[in-house]
Amino acid sequence: MAACQPAATPTPAETKKAKICQVTDVGGIDDKSFNATAWKGVEDAIAKLGVEGKYLESQQQTDYEKNINAFIEEKCDLIVTVGFLLGDATKAAAEKNPDQKFAIVDFAYDPPLNNVLGLTFATDQAAFLAGYAAAGVTKTGKVGTFGGIQIPPVTVFMDGFALGVRYYNEKHGTNVEVLGWDPEKQTGLFTGNFESTDDGRQMGLTLMDEGADIILPVAGPVGLGTAAAVQERGKAWIIGVDTDWTISASQYTPIILTSIMKRMDNAVFAAIEQVLNGTFKGGVYVGTLENEGVGIADFPAGVISDQLKAELDQVKADIIAGKIKTTP
Repeated sequence: MAACQPAATPTPAETKKAKICQVTDVGGIDDKSFNATAWKGVEDAIAKLGVEGKYLESQQQTDYEKNINAFIEEKCDLIVTVGFLLGDATKAAAEKNPDQKFAIVDFAYDPPLNNVLGLTFATDQAAFLAGYAAAGVTKTGKVGTFGGIQIPPVTVFMDGFALGVRYYNEKHGTNVEVLGWDPEKQTGLFTGNFESTDDGRQMGLTLMDEGADIILPVAGPVGLGTAAAVQERGKAWIIGVDTDWTISASQYTPIILTSIMKRMDNAVFAAIEQVLNGTFKGGVYVGTLENEGVGIADFPAGVISDQLKAELDQVKADIIAGKIKTTP
């Protein structure tokens, strides 16, 4: 009769790893923008926390529900959905599956859902700094902006940017004009998509034709078309969004004034940590200048005067202190 064998102790490799699953919007995982930045948070967790990471790319909006349901079937420990446009599909899935944990980038529910953490960003704060800087750098007295689709995570950049320009004008008695967005009327220029670099190129050419020498495209990959147009024509700057474009779109480094960064990687990583240590709960995370959830990237050497740098430091401190309003 065979002797009873003691049960083998599982090796670390056999221990069940937490599975973190990301559903992209139609921009795709390598959009060099917010899907890629959110995925970097998962990759950091794979490297530092030993989790397993997977993603599904949505080719069209009808894929959102399908991809979320595929991950529910797989019993993912956390499903990260990326983008405002996944708001409805995420909510429907979360209500049907109350034990499934979700985090959603760029969306918050009111009232909050117990099993969904909304990862939101006060990008208006960082955009305000970029607008102030742009007003100090422009040679033509005109700066421009446009969006992909008119939704709050897009217009919040445009609001902050326009108000930052206005604040500079108030402080300096200047009259720098913002083309492409009116924060009070909430009207401006939009391509109607987040995919077409041709649309981005056209918007860039139009704004430069109108005299803008600094352009802020808030449209994901569409903005790369604008950058290409600026680089070809010269005599203008581009402001990146979501990530530091000198890293994510380094071919355009010579024309990048700064980038308005949403640290979605930090937010996603923090959500994963909460799942692992058992402190996850639904609600809202807000990335701010104060908690380094948002910020602006370094300027090229010699473009910003010491005086303007000092003013920007003061403006940042005043925003954190609540002395400056960055939304209309």
